[in-house]
Amino acid sequence: MRNSVTGLVRLSSRRFVTRPLGIARNLSSPTFSPRIIPNFYQSSINDLSLFQFRQFASAPSSIELKMPALSPTMEKGNIVKWKKKEGDKVTAGDELCEIETDKANMAFESTDEGYLAKILIQDGTEGVTVGKNIAIMVENKEDIEKFKDYKDEEKPEPKKEEKKEEKEGKKEEKAEKPEKAEKEEPKKEEKTEKAEKTEKTEQRSSEEGEQKEKEKEKDDHLRIKASPAARYVAKENGLDLSGIKPTGPNDRIIKADVLAAIAAKKDAPQKEAAAPAKAAAPAKPTSTDGTVYTDLPLTNLRKIIATRLQQSKQQIPHYYLSMDCHVDELLRIRQQLNAKAKSGEYKLSINDFVLKASALALKQVPEVNSSWQETSIRKYESIHINVAVNTDNGLYIPLIPNTDQKGLITISNLVRDLAGKAKANKLSTSEAAVGTFTVSNLGAQGLSHFAAVINPPQAAILAVGSVQDRVIVDKSAPGTFRSSSVLTVTLSCDHRVVDGAVGSQWLQVFKQLIEDPLRMLL
Repeated sequence: MRNSVTGLVRLSSRRFVTRPLGIARNLSSPTFSPRIIPNFYQSSINDLSLFQFRQFASAPSSIELKMPALSPTMEKGNIVKWKKKEGDKVTAGDELCEIETDKANMAFESTDEGYLAKILIQDGTEGVTVGKNIAIMVENKEDIEKFKDYKDEEKPEPKKEEKKEEKEGKKEEKAEKPEKAEKEEPKKEEKTEKAEKTEKTEQRSSEEGEQKEKEKEKDDHLRIKASPAARYVAKENGLDLSGIKPTGPNDRIIKADVLAAIAAKKDAPQKEAAAPAKAAAPAKPTSTDGTVYTDLPLTNLRKIIATRLQQSKQQIPHYYLSMDCHVDELLRIRQQLNAKAKSGEYKLSINDFVLKASALALKQVPEVNSSWQETSIRKYESIHINVAVNTDNGLYIPLIPNTDQKGLITISNLVRDLAGKAKANKLSTSEAAVGTFTVSNLGAQGLSHFAAVINPPQAAILAVGSVQDRVIVDKSAPGTFRSSSVLTVTLSCDHRVVDGAVGSQWLQVFKQLIEDPLRMLL
């Protein structure tokens, strides 16, 4: 038998420490260098015990690679593609595989050096639970072969107590009815003898029936009119004469008829092979009322988006506040700043000003920069804004950390870079993290205004429409009118955290900043 010793990796252990990205190993190894795991993931690691080190008497020391939690909300992931093959050398920082999470496609990077000995979860596998073993690494190349037939051992063993109780129960049943069993034995023997006789009779009848059928087939074969040559050729080629159309005199099958049947039999496979190419495409499914439809398979990202949005609308009491902002001054300043850009150094958009104004408004009204925690309301001191990016794969919300501390040019370039990564499914864990506030802008689609769904666990999200020209009263000249560029924004709030007056106060501050961008410099 193979003995095994298993040690769970704990933060408080002296011999083992937690390591990020699902890797654990022995500290006694000379190549080990401890790393500090981010506080963001420590609680989930302690709870799930994701990292494990194993030693077997018949196998060398190895490192189990487990499905990592690449986002705080990730419970399962899909193995998109392995970047390393079995036997490949791995160094710290190498991409082992690409994993589809609830946020984006992310790279699983190694934090150790060694060789990839065995891949346990193959490309394209969906719904792999966080903490499940996905591969094995070894330190020495010569140890790779020892893991060729390695299989993951995570099935729980049956409880010994249950087995013992079952055995004892069976013994008691046998002890209680010994006499009854003895009385029933003669009856069982009688039944067995009768069953044997019946079986022999049925077998004899079956054999007689088969013999009669053969004789009947022989008689039918002889009754068919066919020439001796035709009978000989048919017998050599295994053809049944009853299936051949006769062309000879008096409906007699001749040799030419048999040869024609043989030729037709040879042509049949070729016609069958060509049939699929000529066959019409299968009809699309239709509903009971005759409507034609196509079912599209759900990606992991689409499933997560659906689940979280449903939870948001069901569990968060939304309310909405809208406000019109006159952005004539913003458009003028934006045009001046973009004109000063050298060789495409930057290109400021209206959304860049919106993000900056939102961050400064959160700083002045920190109650909106909070989240509901069931037993408390958590007010964040840092301001991290997510920006919604639509892609062919679904909606991504990359993060702009410390948004209030960044300038317009930095925000603009960062948003452009993150949007490109989102569309290419290349966002990292930190870039796809959940912030403290979200901005969703559909102005490019020409919408005047809309209301967005809150991104849990945040307490608010700002929906931004398009800039529209409107005729308004000119206050500087009573009785006259003028044209103005108006931007409509809608703030969706969690009523458990943000009261209506607080949400209104935030919008007032935002309006002042967006209508007079120079205030952002103060």
